[in-house]
Amino acid sequence: MINVGIVGATGYAGAELVRLLSAHPQAKVSAISSVSFQGQKISQVYPAYFKQNDMECETQGQVVEKSDVIFAALPHGLSQELAEECVSKGKAFIDLGADFRLESEDEYEQWYGGKFLDKQLHKQAVYGLPELFRENIKKGQKIIANPGCYTTCSPLAIAPAVKYGLVETKGIICDCKSGVTGAGRKPTQGNHYPELNEGFHAYKVASHRHTPEIEQTLSKLSGEKVVVTFVPHLLPVNRGILATCYADIKEGVSFEQIRQVYEEFYKDEYFVRLLPDGMNADIHNVKYSNFCDISLHHDKRANKLISCGAIDNMVKGAAGQAIQNMNIIFGLDEKTGLDIVPPAF
Repeated sequence: MINVGIVGATGYAGAELVRLLSAHPQAKVSAISSVSFQGQKISQVYPAYFKQNDMECETQGQVVEKSDVIFAALPHGLSQELAEECVSKGKAFIDLGADFRLESEDEYEQWYGGKFLDKQLHKQAVYGLPELFRENIKKGQKIIANPGCYTTCSPLAIAPAVKYGLVETKGIICDCKSGVTGAGRKPTQGNHYPELNEGFHAYKVASHRHTPEIEQTLSKLSGEKVVVTFVPHLLPVNRGILATCYADIKEGVSFEQIRQVYEEFYKDEYFVRLLPDGMNADIHNVKYSNFCDISLHHDKRANKLISCGAIDNMVKGAAGQAIQNMNIIFGLDEKTGLDIVPPAF
């Protein structure tokens, strides 16, 4: 049995970890922490967990001592020292924040305003998008940089076409929509109900912090520097990411070839469901699950590939993928604790 600790358990991603791990047959939550709710039970913060999980929020140090693996669901800038402590004590560390996602310190400073506190520590980190970098995760690294929601959905939607040179890498557009849980639990003007309800708007246009992370993944796959146009939008729903990615199909490449490549690329990926022609990826159909649904479309007039990806931003885009990474580094079947059928309605 794997002893799991969750730092930042009362945020949305942390609370989702608590929910999902309650059904994991080979892991148990041994300790949780929260700065805002220390000393309180998580069921006081989230009444849905009453009599299901009444654990008390302890200190961060207690979580580290009691656990084999620590999930950190913290804002950026707060994970580096914790990661160093965990690694020094032989603990696995899975960071749901942004501190270890970018390989370039210059980019981290530009987009997050921070520095790498220990450059050697960052070299030990592995980017945890299993469908694209599974072999790196399997190498036994102790620090996993768990991707975010946009940075999971967008690359999965376009990865096969980019990796095998079927589309032009210049001019790729990632047009994405997110449920409001992606903004976190702390209320803001933007996610206040009267502001959000019956509205729909883009935000952080051409300036969102996930931009360099998407580019980093696609650049690794293509072998050349990829620059994308990324525009996120806020949906008036709780959960879900819909990423609609546009790319110019290269001369001499047919849409049928692209579909064949996608089918081969994802044929053994349980959590990626490549939909048949005529179906559309829909956030409704992946809710509460770790699936990523992808639908492929051909704009024949403009000869563009339009690939739509849909995930639950709290599961495949956060807690579920983190557990998938835990399963890999502990040698478990990736589906363990995550084999969840989405609700039909």
